[in-house]
Formats: sequence, C-alpha cells, structure tokens
Amino acid sequence: MKKFTLTSAFIALFFIVGAQPCTGGRYASEIFPTFSVTSNIVYGQNASFTGANTSLKLDFYEGTGDTEVNRPLIIWVHGGSFLGGTKTDMDVQALSRSFAQKGYACASIDYRTGFFPIDSANAVKAVVRAVQDLKGAIRFFYKDVATGTNVYNIDTNRIYIGGSSAGAITALHVAYLDDPCEISGYLNQTVINQLGGLEGASGNPGYSTKTQGVINLCGALAQYSWLESGDIPFCSIHGTGDGTVKYNRGIVNPGTPLMYLDGSRLLFDRACAVNVQNNFYTFPGAPHVPYAGASANAIAYMDTTDNFIRDFLIDQLGCTNSPLQLANAPLQAAILYPTNYCDGSPVNETCIAGINEESLSYNVELFPNPSEGVVLLRTQDFNFSQVAVVDLLGRTVLKTYPNNQESILELSHLTPGNYLVTYLLNNGSYGTKQLVIR
Repeated sequence: MKKFTLTSAFIALFFIVGAQPCTGGRYASEIFPTFSVTSNIVYGQNASFTGANTSLKLDFYEGTGDTEVNRPLIIWVHGGSFLGGTKTDMDVQALSRSFAQKGYACASIDYRTGFFPIDSANAVKAVVRAVQDLKGAIRFFYKDVATGTNVYNIDTNRIYIGGSSAGAITALHVAYLDDPCEISGYLNQTVINQLGGLEGASGNPGYSTKTQGVINLCGALAQYSWLESGDIPFCSIHGTGDGTVKYNRGIVNPGTPLMYLDGSRLLFDRACAVNVQNNFYTFPGAPHVPYAGASANAIAYMDTTDNFIRDFLIDQLGCTNSPLQLANAPLQAAILYPTNYCDGSPVNETCIAGINEESLSYNVELFPNPSEGVVLLRTQDFNFSQVAVVDLLGRTVLKTYPNNQESILELSHLTPGNYLVTYLLNNGSYGTKQLVIR
C-alpha cells in the first residue's frame, strides 16, 4: 500500500468535496418529487443477428428541475434472455425513475436481441452483441462530455452499469470479460472478429468504456475466474429459488437449457478471494427477478432491491449516509470447480479471509430460538452498530442501532414464521442469524 502525507488544508478540502455530493439527502432519498424522461435517443447502430441494420436507442431519466451539472450516471440494461425485452420493461423503468428522483442521471438502453438456432453457440454470440451495444452506450456519454456539449450533465468518473437477468449478465461481462482468450473456449477468434471483437462497432469509436461499478440483479458470469484482483466493485441480489439464472453454478434455462453460468453465489466467493468489493443480498427461496411486477410481494422485493442498490452506490460515492439495508449472509455452499487463467496458471478458488459469514460471527448468540417473541442478540467481542430483522420477502420489519454488545428484540407483534436477523458490528463485519417465531 502506498503511503503519503496530506496537509491539514488538503484533508479538510477532501472531506468537504467528499461530503458535498450527498448534501440534502441527494443520492440517498428521492429529493425530486417527479422525474422527466427523454425517449428514443439514438446512441449507435449495428447489424442484428439477421444482418439487418439496427438503430440503438436509449431513454434518459433525470429528476425534474435538476440543475446539477456533474451527476453520476447509471446505465440500466433490460432482461429477456437475449431474445426479447425492451428499455421500457417494468423493472428497469422503476429503477430508472427511482434513482433519477434521487439525483442520478439514468439511461435505460435497448440493445440487439434475438438469436437462432437457440443453442449455446448462438447464445454466446448474443451476449457478445449485447456487450458491444452497452459499450457503445458508455462511449456515447463519454463522447458527449469530451466534445464539450455535455447535454446530459454527466460525471464520467462516476458511471455505473447494471440490470436484471440478461441485463446483469451483459453488465458483468462488460466489466470482467476483458481478454479475447477468456472467451476462446466458447467462440474462436475468427468468429469473434466477424462479430466485431469485444469492443464492437456499435457507435462512438475511440472513447472510453471505463465504469466504476456493476449492479448485478439475478445475473451471472460465464466463468468466475474472469473476475480478477483490481477489478471494479459490484453488488449482487439473487434468489436461491431462481430457476432461470441459477443462484449458484448451473445451467441457464430461459425455457431451453443453454450453458453453465456462475451465479451470484460464486461471484461473491471469487470477489472475496481476490479482494474485490462485493455487496451481496440473498432472497431465500425467491424465484427469478422476484421484484418485477405489481403484486404486493414484488413491491416488497423491489423496496429491498432499491434500498440495497442505493446503499452500495452511496458508499461508492463517498457519502456518509448510514447503511439502511444490510447485506445478509449467502446461503448454500459455493459450487467451485477447477479453472485456469488464460496463461494456463491455476485460479485461487479459496477466499483466505473466509466467505461464510457465520464463521465471522464473533461469538454472536441469538436466543431463545425458536422464540415466542422476545429474543436477545449478544456478542463478546464488538458492539453492534445496527441490527435488523427481515422477513423472507426481504422486508425489514425491525431495525435498531444498539451501540453495545447486547440487543433485546421485541418481536411478539410478528406473524409466526421464519426470519433473518442481520447485524453489523462496529469493526465493519456483518452476519446473519436465522430465527423462528412461534
């Protein structure tokens, strides 16, 4: 680690600048009561899988009346198994609106979908096309700033990419598929070249595709080894009952089994092993993209999803807002498998620091369990900074900030059933305990 010295004046300036973006609740709460959207902005073009020229468009969201000229940008990518979906899908619309009202600039993009025959080789080509288009969209905003127009008032030092399902898969591959040799086991170099390479030709050539973080919602990476030390941070949300894109390692199946992908559970382990920041939230038993829709359950899942993304981002932005939606411990053992880097060297599959939060529990006790409604959470090593009780839909039903080594939780008002007690210790560690209310 490099060491350096700062004058007191520079330190003061650092904290002023670091805190400034979050003043007035910006980026942490919906400070704008409404939003505006500019639809069908053309950001590029490219050939579809049938060879037809395709115009690539995005919808741009911002808080109504927002005058900030250096806003962080989130580029949202819709799902649809690379066969369909649009930039106006309900989940990406909801997230774009919510984060625009928090003060972000948001772009929801269309990208080239469709492939035939529906098999593994053509599915990989579809992923490459989506990666190329997302990179074209990133370059579009860099170009807007670099050419001096800055129509969209973007800070290119704070660009984040993410989405649901196929959208998350696309964002993860933009971030972590950075060497053609990594994909050589799926497509040979001739085919990659025919597609236009990993950068592609979807528009705005010559500009950067650098981003600062990934929002992975029910997504996966072809191989966890593509995530390497020094890569950008990411956050993940995934349900253990996901039958389409598996929580762990499994065959992605949008109706037709296609190929093995490494889900969020493996990416969490891998990130820990190579020291890449990864905030992970598990929805126990939840299906694929459980927050999409208008049902009460979907709305509850979306509330947790929105809050978890928000807290990941405000941390990345250097805001001092207290975390409101804690990560929880991953479920299931990660299904690791032998793999090598492009140069043939073996991948370190083990997180030396330990990836099972129960092993980091620092003698945390929760009793009685099962309980009639009053339980004691206790530890001997550090104080609890925050304790929350979450139901299996991801809804926070109780939150407290005890700042001591014991926390008494009055839960007799809760419906009998299974809950998760999440806690944050003042040494920065967190963990989860399962609780049964009778």
